[in-house]
Amino acid sequence: MTGEPEKLHCFKVENKFIVKSGCKKRMWRSLKQILATDRALPWPNDAVLYYSINAPPTFKPTKKYSDISGLPAPYVDRHSKLYYSNADEFATVRSLPMDITAGYLQLRGATTIVG
Repeated sequence: MTGEPEKLHCFKVENKFIVKSGCKKRMWRSLKQILATDRALPWPNDAVLYYSINAPPTFKPTKKYSDISGLPAPYVDRHSKLYYSNADEFATVRSLPMDITAGYLQLRGATTIVG
């Protein structure tokens, strides 16, 4: 071997994202900590900033899915308030006892009282 320096390949380069200070690795910061440091920076007046984790309410209607099969449901039973997608499911919905119907409504999070 001659006195040439050994060539470093890109896959052998040490990971740049792990920062070591002493013997400990630096811990990840939480989202609240990151947002707090971003607020402290001097931003221009026209900069778009995302300080809130919560999203605004959507204007699109929520999609309704069948309580029996999970398919998209364009129909609602008037008596039980359960969603169904076809005639076979409608027959099933009508044959269900009241306690099973109440269980389906509770799973969906509907607060209507079956009566």
